Amino acid sequence: MADKTITVQQIGSPIRRVSRQRDTLVGLGLNKLNRTRTLPDTPAVRGMIEKVKHLVRVVDGK
Repeated sequence: MADKTITVQQIGSPIRRVSRQRDTLVGLGLNKLNRTRTLPDTPAVRGMIEKVKHLVRVVDGK
Protein backbone atom coordinates (compact mmCIF):
# COMPACT_ATOMS: atom_id res chain seq x y z
CA MET A 1 0.00 0.00 0.00
CA ALA A 2 3.00 2.30 0.39
CA ASP A 3 3.46 2.65 -3.37
CA LYS A 4 -0.18 3.60 -4.01
CA THR A 5 -0.88 7.28 -4.54
CA ILE A 6 -3.90 9.53 -4.76
CA THR A 7 -4.10 12.84 -6.60
CA VAL A 8 -6.36 15.54 -5.18
CA GLN A 9 -7.28 18.95 -6.55
CA GLN A 10 -8.60 21.89 -4.57
CA ILE A 11 -11.90 23.12 -6.02
CA GLY A 12 -13.21 25.26 -3.15
CA SER A 13 -11.95 28.32 -1.35
CA PRO A 14 -10.96 28.15 2.33
CA ILE A 15 -12.34 31.66 2.85
CA ARG A 16 -15.08 31.71 5.52
CA ARG A 17 -14.29 28.14 6.58
CA VAL A 18 -13.41 27.05 10.08
CA SER A 19 -9.70 26.99 10.88
CA ARG A 20 -9.63 23.18 11.07
CA GLN A 21 -10.62 22.95 7.42
CA ARG A 22 -8.04 25.55 6.40
CA ASP A 23 -5.36 23.71 8.36
CA THR A 24 -6.37 20.41 6.76
CA LEU A 25 -5.97 21.90 3.28
CA VAL A 26 -2.50 23.17 4.21
CA GLY A 27 -1.68 19.73 5.61
CA LEU A 28 -2.63 18.23 2.26
CA GLY A 29 -0.39 20.75 0.51
CA LEU A 30 -3.29 22.66 -0.98
CA ASN A 31 -3.81 26.37 -0.45
CA LYS A 32 -4.81 27.80 -3.83
CA LEU A 33 -7.68 26.95 -6.15
CA ASN A 34 -7.04 24.29 -8.79
CA ARG A 35 -3.76 23.23 -7.18
CA THR A 36 -3.16 19.48 -7.37
CA ARG A 37 -1.04 17.24 -5.19
CA THR A 38 -0.11 13.58 -5.43
CA LEU A 39 -0.09 12.05 -1.97
CA PRO A 40 0.45 8.56 -0.56
CA ASP A 41 -2.80 6.61 -0.24
CA THR A 42 -2.87 6.11 3.51
CA PRO A 43 -5.74 6.07 5.99
CA ALA A 44 -4.52 9.39 7.42
CA VAL A 45 -4.63 11.10 4.02
CA ARG A 46 -8.02 9.55 3.26
CA GLY A 47 -9.33 10.92 6.57
CA MET A 48 -8.03 14.40 5.76
CA ILE A 49 -9.71 14.26 2.36
CA GLU A 50 -12.96 13.19 4.02
CA LYS A 51 -12.84 16.23 6.33
CA VAL A 52 -12.65 18.65 3.39
CA LYS A 53 -14.44 16.62 0.72
CA HIS A 54 -16.54 19.65 -0.22
CA LEU A 55 -13.36 21.62 -1.03
CA VAL A 56 -11.33 18.98 -2.89
CA ARG A 57 -11.79 16.52 -5.75
CA VAL A 58 -10.01 13.21 -6.14
CA VAL A 59 -8.54 13.38 -9.63
CA ASP A 60 -6.76 10.05 -9.73
CA GLY A 61 -6.29 7.17 -7.35
CA LYS A 62 -3.68 4.68 -8.54
